[in-house]
Amino acid sequence: MIGIARSTQRYRAAVKSDGEELRLAMIRLAKQYGRYGYRKIAQLLRIEGWNANHKRIERLWREEGLQLPHRHRKQKRLYHKDGSVIRLRPQYPRHIWSVDFVHDKLSNGRSYKMLTVIDEYTREALCVTAKPRMGHADVLEALYPLFLKHGKPHYIRSDLLAARILLECLALACQTGSAT
Repeated sequence: MIGIARSTQRYRAAVKSDGEELRLAMIRLAKQYGRYGYRKIAQLLRIEGWNANHKRIERLWREEGLQLPHRHRKQKRLYHKDGSVIRLRPQYPRHIWSVDFVHDKLSNGRSYKMLTVIDEYTREALCVTAKPRMGHADVLEALYPLFLKHGKPHYIRSDLLAARILLECLALACQTGSAT
């Protein structure tokens, strides 16, 4: 009368077992191969003769809580294997100064550069100079009074200075007796 087949009304879905044997085999392989993920375990299960697709294995893997912890990148060492130092750590005031450029834009769209000089031991900003354009003469103009006021640093660390500016600073540092 309603137009629905009787078989659909009386159909009972077969309860699909989640494959306890498959779970046990998966757990056994996960214990044996500790750093393998579900994909490699799925390949090993197929080699053993199990007929289960990767989606089912992934679901069972999650249900069993077998997720691997994320690998963390190793931090780079500050020294070589022979013990030589790559990056000096500051030991006292005026030991290492960092010289760097910061680029930014104003609200009207004009860009400018800031030269920052920081004493790495005290974390004190020795100089912050901002100009629309900054060449090697401006860098020297900012650094020279620092050398006179604070004395010479033993090292000057610089990441982004152009080669010409760096050479000029090296010449100034040699005149005042500091190294880079």
